[in-house]
Parts: sequence; C-alpha cells; structure tokens
Amino acid sequence: MKDTKDHVRSTYAQAALAVTEGDVSCCETSCCGEGQVFGPALYEVMQREELPESALLASLGCGNPTAVADLKEGETVLDLGSGGGIDVLLSAKRVGPSGKAYGLDMTDEMLTLARKNQSQAGVTNVEFLKGDIESIPLPADSVDVIISNCVINLASDKPAVFREMRRVLRPGGRVGVSDIVSSDELGPTERAERGSFVGCIAGALSFSEYAEGLAAQGFIDVSVDPTHEVTSGMFAATIRARIPD
Repeated sequence: MKDTKDHVRSTYAQAALAVTEGDVSCCETSCCGEGQVFGPALYEVMQREELPESALLASLGCGNPTAVADLKEGETVLDLGSGGGIDVLLSAKRVGPSGKAYGLDMTDEMLTLARKNQSQAGVTNVEFLKGDIESIPLPADSVDVIISNCVINLASDKPAVFREMRRVLRPGGRVGVSDIVSSDELGPTERAERGSFVGCIAGALSFSEYAEGLAAQGFIDVSVDPTHEVTSGMFAATIRARIPD
C-alpha cells in the first residue's frame, strides 16, 4: 500500500514539474493512458478562459465535478486531490466571497503549482492543504460539498476515504465527484489488464462497489452514472450522494 502511494506521489510530482518547468500538459507525461479522455478538454470554453494556462495544463481529471456539484453562493467546498487547482479555483468563483474552497493534495509539487495558479488568478477565498484523502486535515462537520476529479480511484484504502468524507461533511452535505469506474463484470485482474493503477484504471471500483461503499458510510441518494468509456469496460462517471439533514 505504501509503495503504491509513493508511486502515485512520484508520478504526479513529475507531472507538476513538467508544467512548472516546461509548460507541457500533464497528459503529455505518463499520467494519462493513450487514447483515453482526460484533461482540460472536459471543461467548457468559458470555464477555461477563467483560469491560468498552467492550471489547465496540470489538469488530469476525467470530468468536471464543478458542474456535477451544483455549487451555491456561500458554501464551503473541499476538493480531494486538488492537483494544480483547476477545480478549486472554479469552485471558489461559484461559491463567491462569502464561501470558501479548500484543495487537499499530498504532493508538494502540485501544491506549489496550485498556489502559483491561485496567485495568478487573483482568487482569495481558497486554501490549499497538504494531506491524504484517507485522513482529511479538517474538523468534523466543516464542509458543505465534497468534489474530486479522478482521484479516489488512486486511493489504496477507499473505505477510509468514504469514512473521512462522511466525517467532514455537515448534515445535509453532498458529494459531486468525477471518477473512473469499472463495469461490474470486470474483476480486479481484468481491470489491471486494461491499465495501470497510477493511470487511474487498475485501482478503480466497479459501479456497484462504489455505490455500496458510500452507502455503508451512511450516504443516501447515491448515484453512479457513466459519462463516457475510457477503455473497454472502464468508464468516466459522475458520482452523487448526500448525508441526511
């Protein structure tokens, strides 16, 4: 488990440095599988125009969770695995000056890039935190909305992630996540045959596993809906859930 996390950290550190030092897209490094649909193209043109170029280049997501989460003025939102900060900066604009957007990432290089992007964008209602999504460094009942973009599949201990999500959400809080999900027919070996763990494929949960994992932690109104196929039997999906009021 530690070796897997270290490999993920190293790969995404290299991706951040590629943007910082060479102005190349993260998806020109080894992060994204060949032929798969990841990155800034999944955002609308108007959203891309709001952001620094380096935030776009660092995007490795499989969707647009800010569109899934239906953010409202004054809310507090947390992005799990915030990378270069694209979803945090977009979220901060949606919740406005009376709201706040947190970005959580375990990679120093990504955090440095995200803070640089925040400065360039002139967004002040943002805070980037270092830590693991299995142990979120925020108090209980402190967040209205959790978003994430193709990151939960990279966690070695997904039940811990779901427990932490439940802990930090306020009553009535909700989840709007984009992630890679497997067909229920594919077992772990078959998923690994289709792509690597760090490439967001081998570690993906199935549709049923994702829904059941959230429900086990007390989430209700859980939905896991595919948006597009990224490789045979593996899909980008939007995941929505909430906790009771």
